[in-house]
Amino acid sequence: MSGPLTGIRVVEFTHMVMGPVVGHVLASLGADVVRVEPIGGDRTRRLVGSGAGYFPMFNRGKQSICLDLKGDKGLQAALDLVSRADVLVENYRPGALDRLGLGWETLRHDNPGLIYCSEKGFLPGPYENRTALDEVAQMMGGLAYMTGPPGRPLRAGSSVIDIAGGMFGVIGILAALEERHRTGRGQKVVASLFETTAYLVGQHMAQFAVTGTPAAPMPARVSAWAVYDVFETQDEPLFIGVVTDALWEKFCLLFGLDDLWADLSLRENNARVAARGQILPPIRAMIARMTREEVIAKLEGTGLPFAPINRPEDLFTDPHLAAGGLEEVRLPDGADVRLPRLPLEVGGCRPADAGDLPRPGADTREVLRTLGYTDERIDELLELGQGEQS
Repeated sequence: MSGPLTGIRVVEFTHMVMGPVVGHVLASLGADVVRVEPIGGDRTRRLVGSGAGYFPMFNRGKQSICLDLKGDKGLQAALDLVSRADVLVENYRPGALDRLGLGWETLRHDNPGLIYCSEKGFLPGPYENRTALDEVAQMMGGLAYMTGPPGRPLRAGSSVIDIAGGMFGVIGILAALEERHRTGRGQKVVASLFETTAYLVGQHMAQFAVTGTPAAPMPARVSAWAVYDVFETQDEPLFIGVVTDALWEKFCLLFGLDDLWADLSLRENNARVAARGQILPPIRAMIARMTREEVIAKLEGTGLPFAPINRPEDLFTDPHLAAGGLEEVRLPDGADVRLPRLPLEVGGCRPADAGDLPRPGADTREVLRTLGYTDERIDELLELGQGEQS
């Protein structure tokens, strides 16, 4: 692969979602990413249920080497790998890599240009040694409260905090790389789940600061617009938003809502919000007489926001994503699937396909040879169970 980060060498000591997201983004942008996995491979590979998609989604385009970091030879191989790296990414519990001799304070002396990215539950403070998960952060940070109906906190429908926390880690890494261009020195970057959640919920904190009224959970909120909801049709529901006065005029004319348009008191947005009880019943009745495709056909190209209510599996056949938003990936069982690309366009192009998932330890020989290891030394390491896995 090539891309804007071609030539950047990344070593990844990660599991689950937050840390692998960092490596996946960097790999998708062209960085050379090597995952250091335990013997037999990262357990994330074998998760079931809601975790079954973690590994294939966030570990494309990486190399894999399996090392026993508690053994001297395996640890030395990891240290040799990091000594030539531009970036290290880790998301284990606080202090875990430090105890192995792979902490920032140790590695910075051998590799002064290293950028060391730690993905944690909390930034420094009273909670910093707690164990955090995506769901823990969503509960603590107010996102679950805002997502569910009143009295029923509900986590968001994806690992949104893990993913966003990984993205903030990437932002920090890119900033540190830019500063290294000027100073020649690396630095430590830390991103966290809890503070990421607080940042995402900050709009609701600011709402309270501005209005003095606590933000209501999203299902019970007073919307900023009168028409901003899910509407039932004859078959499938869809979302419609009318978010400006000009779009209100267009919406009324498009759907023949002559009585609503004739009411001059409804020409301004805040007045329509106050009159939601008057406005919505005739609109709901009108849309309920149409099929979803009929409604979409009217809305397409008008500038009015709308959306069908899709399920994740519907996205495999979405025509827009099929036009460039998905990439081919071969799963460990040999099945081919198309998964979302990095949602970016750089220089007029989408990032190149990241490639297949690495088998555990599949790149051991290639990676160690780049470190100057002889075949005899590599064979010795493999005999200790330190590399290629079936």
